[in-house]
Amino acid sequence: MTDHEHDLQVVREATERLLTAVAKLDNAALAEESHLPGWSRGHVLTHLSRNADALVNVFAGRPMYDSADARDADIERGSGRPLPEQLADLRASHDRFMAQTEGDQDWSRTVELRNGVTDLASNVPFRRLVEIELHHVDLNVGYGLEDLPEEFTGREIDFLADRWSAHPEVPPTLLAAADGRTWRTGPAGEPAVTVSGPAAGLLAWLAGRGDKGASLTTSGGPLPALPPL
Repeated sequence: MTDHEHDLQVVREATERLLTAVAKLDNAALAEESHLPGWSRGHVLTHLSRNADALVNVFAGRPMYDSADARDADIERGSGRPLPEQLADLRASHDRFMAQTEGDQDWSRTVELRNGVTDLASNVPFRRLVEIELHHVDLNVGYGLEDLPEEFTGREIDFLADRWSAHPEVPPTLLAAADGRTWRTGPAGEPAVTVSGPAAGLLAWLAGRGDKGASLTTSGGPLPALPPL
């Protein structure tokens, strides 16, 4: 069972880690490319701020974003702001998100995210954590997939493996981490492919980041091609 109170505490810690790292940058660094094609570091930071506000909307029963175009326009418009504005926005939006979670609410209720996706309210804090941790990596400021907390890496692999569990293009696949942890993805049945390597490498492949699986080893067939997230 998801422990939303635990996840909210981890969100606080991850946000402070992110803010500390970003505070070491300067305006010129914000304009440089992130690991996400077409996005500067300023784009990534603005997205993180607007995502926090969007999740406030989710808790309040409003649409997550007014529209896809409005979401993209907000990110573009805010991407060129100087460092002090980015930091202030990131902290303020985090505070709004945390304040929204402190009110009385039914954590077992179903909420609606983007594109008709639904989830339990209790899972939303972890979804925010995913945004913070993976986009911290995307900023290209020396925080890599291998630096992610072990608990987070395992839970995100589990989430993404489940996401592809019923996809017809993904064969039954066993994921074997070097530390002994295992996961399954693709449809049920005897695994056709086993993908092995460090947990960070498995996450890179599932999330389309880093070397995207180039450092992994496979048996039973080639590395399965995953649909885009």
